Amino acid sequence: MNRSMRRFLLRPLRVLLAGCLLALVPGCTSNPRDPLVVLGPWTGKEGEAFEAALAELDDGTGRRYTYEGTRSLRETLVSQLEAGDPPDVAILNSIGELTEYARRDKLVPLAEESAERAYAPWSPTLLVDSRRRTYWVPLKVDLKSLVWSKEGASSADPKWCVGMASQATSGWPGTDWVEDILLHQAGPDVYTRWATGRLDWRAPAVERAWTTWARLLGKRSPASVEHSLTTSFEGATGPGGQPRGLLGSPGFDCTHEHQSAFIRYVYAGKDVRVEPSARYLDGRPEERDTFEVSGDMAAVFSDDPAAQVLVERLSSPAGREIWRAEADPAVRPLFPDPAGLPPTTFTDPNEQEIHSLLTSGARTLCFDASDVMAPGLRDAFHRAVLEFFRDPSRRHLASLLGQLETVRGEANGESGGDRTFRPPEDICASPGG
Repeated sequence: MNRSMRRFLLRPLRVLLAGCLLALVPGCTSNPRDPLVVLGPWTGKEGEAFEAALAELDDGTGRRYTYEGTRSLRETLVSQLEAGDPPDVAILNSIGELTEYARRDKLVPLAEESAERAYAPWSPTLLVDSRRRTYWVPLKVDLKSLVWSKEGASSADPKWCVGMASQATSGWPGTDWVEDILLHQAGPDVYTRWATGRLDWRAPAVERAWTTWARLLGKRSPASVEHSLTTSFEGATGPGGQPRGLLGSPGFDCTHEHQSAFIRYVYAGKDVRVEPSARYLDGRPEERDTFEVSGDMAAVFSDDPAAQVLVERLSSPAGREIWRAEADPAVRPLFPDPAGLPPTTFTDPNEQEIHSLLTSGARTLCFDASDVMAPGLRDAFHRAVLEFFRDPSRRHLASLLGQLETVRGEANGESGGDRTFRPPEDICASPGG
């Protein structure tokens, strides 16, 4: 799509901002206003593509946007909220955190135009102050129930790559394993009860997911365990500072990797293929078309009406097309509903496979369980998988699950205290809602 066509598509939205938003902003003058601040998780090429899309949205609107990308998103946002200077729009991948902010009156409910794009399971409505409303909308999404493998590697006896390090959130590659196994072994209903705090962590289905993970990984030497615990999920750094990916990193004698769709930026152009994870997880045949997903959701933290307009534009077909056109194929965003977008020409067969699975190959989509949980429980889950990876004995697992159950009970107010967290109810849905 050329620039003139993009501007034509966005012209109806620009009208909303014409004349300094006189209809929406009392006292607006011709003086330049501070730019809207957008805080998000994308850095590197992903951040550059999103910034370029924002620059296109700047054109002719009279209002400018500033993007702040960080890998330490939660810590940055918490410090800004504590300082009384939150961003106008923040893009988070945790429904648990978003729910917490909504119930603490930190979020502004979305305007109707954006709320209509609150696709399930990424954007469940919340009951806050006796009113059910929508507080965030997915901008981009990822498919998580995937396995990547070296071309020609046998699936009969996979050797698994595992890199658990990820700055402040180390451990999530392990929680992804446990979640995906539980989803395929126990099904969406049990998965939902567990993710939303209504199932004991010591339940047989939960314990089986952990022990299945240990069995699939097989026996590992102490040196191999430490190597995995201290190696980034991106693998070693190659020429030009680019990550090699675990399948191409020295020190990993492995053929398969369990990882989300986003990792395609590492393997683009390499002899690596992707397929659904179900066949590897010792799950039920009826759940082979069930997939775990994640997403990056936009929420409004500001009373400035222009923040609502920006979210509406970013989530619109025109805004998505601009973003997709600005991104390199390896980091091209996936969207929750491709309706309204022209057909995509795929140059990477892995990207085409992921797009096909997300849009037509899935029967049920369930949101990432740890990103649904209360932030404190999620963090405890991350730490527990790191400990379990080092010592997967039954006795140690029983202790870890008991500790996680204590954290769950405290969040639910089951130990006599106040309930500190109320998660959304619906985190699984058929594609398209």
